[in-house]
Amino acid sequence: MSQAMLTRRQLLKTGALALTAASGLAAASQPIAAPRPAGTLSWRNWSGSQACRPQALDTPADEAEIARLLRDTTGSLRCVGAGHSFTPLVPTEGRLLSLDRLAGVTAHDKTALTATVRAGTRLSQLSRQLDGLGLALRNLPDIDSQSLAGAISTATHGTGAALPALHADVTALRLVTPRGEVLDCHAGTRPELLAAARVSLGSLGVITEATLKVVPAYHLHRTVWLKPVDEMLAAAHDLARQHRHFEFYYLPFTGYAAAICNDLSDSDSVLRPPSADEDMLHSLRQLRDYLGRFPDLRRWVAQKLIDPQQTEEARDRSFKLLSTSRPTKFNESECHVPREAGIACVREVIRKLEQRNEVFFPLEFRFVKADDAWLSPFYQRDSCSIAVHAAAGEPYDYLVGEIAPIFRKYEGRPHWGKLHGHTAVDFARLYPHWRDFLELRRQLDPQGRMLNAHLRSVFGISA
Repeated sequence: MSQAMLTRRQLLKTGALALTAASGLAAASQPIAAPRPAGTLSWRNWSGSQACRPQALDTPADEAEIARLLRDTTGSLRCVGAGHSFTPLVPTEGRLLSLDRLAGVTAHDKTALTATVRAGTRLSQLSRQLDGLGLALRNLPDIDSQSLAGAISTATHGTGAALPALHADVTALRLVTPRGEVLDCHAGTRPELLAAARVSLGSLGVITEATLKVVPAYHLHRTVWLKPVDEMLAAAHDLARQHRHFEFYYLPFTGYAAAICNDLSDSDSVLRPPSADEDMLHSLRQLRDYLGRFPDLRRWVAQKLIDPQQTEEARDRSFKLLSTSRPTKFNESECHVPREAGIACVREVIRKLEQRNEVFFPLEFRFVKADDAWLSPFYQRDSCSIAVHAAAGEPYDYLVGEIAPIFRKYEGRPHWGKLHGHTAVDFARLYPHWRDFLELRRQLDPQGRMLNAHLRSVFGISA
């Protein structure tokens, strides 16, 4: 999301007047306490919605140490990175394993346009190291604090009608199995394991290194503008075809959506206006707090405040524009629907969201190209991604309880790291290689060491 389309000063002034008229009503919310299982250490994810007390936290320095650890210990083990998954992929009462000491680019080939990267490398670090080599990732998600292993294992993605998710650029990887065996996977050796391991939720073993396709470093030119939401929905597919990266954010209870486009730029000059994301979120929250019980008045006030002629331009290195920081924490659900169903689906999601007066967080709509990883939500399917959010500390059950049925209606495949209501039955129907993946997982990890309660539920495996 980007750019203040409401200004805080305007909102405070007009909102205060509206507040007086509305007898001082505000939306209420209660924080949700995260579960805290018994244990000796403590871990909590970024939003605070998931927590655990593992028996141990291991921080191996190299692949050999990981192999010894898996051979010499027993019990469950889960890998942990930046903790940006909203689903309980990490929580375990066994061991947590951090790959933070396995970081950095180990090799690159500027002719073949490939880079080999240790799995614990954070995407922000990877982008800067590649940039120093004159290289870049083809695309990036909108935050870059994740580890490489975490990002590819959950099918983390950016936006671009012709651009696939990050894992689609993985041409080879090294995997330490639960028995401590090190396997090389690439198209010529173990192609099926490569297809399975690229998106595997940390369930097949520990990924230690990946080789990715990269591109020469490039600059982008970003443009942001506002449109009434109906006009944005009508133009979305054309905009996605016209721009390298296109997405939009719908601003609830305003009638407007903000378009964000990034295109290749020949200019190496830098233009970076100060980010106004936090101001905009603050304004939308205030509008909700003042007028939450009066949606028509809230929408009327918003449309009086919004200047639809506002635009923003920016130019910089690709990684500096594609990923942004998110100081305001939130919880999120995201689903990927067939591209042709994207607009119909998001219309229903918007209608459902605006039946809840407490909603203020923008909805995000993106485009992702198909790939061929077995558990990729984009498997053989060009997709539109629809993400809904609630501020951390506020109730968020409705993101699944009320929105998931809409996603399911449109054959949506949920983001593995984001809240969803799908079950093993759903996944078996949605993923052609679902049973192939489960059989491969069973062969590699018959004792289920790499599983936790959440993954057992996802895979339909009894405890």
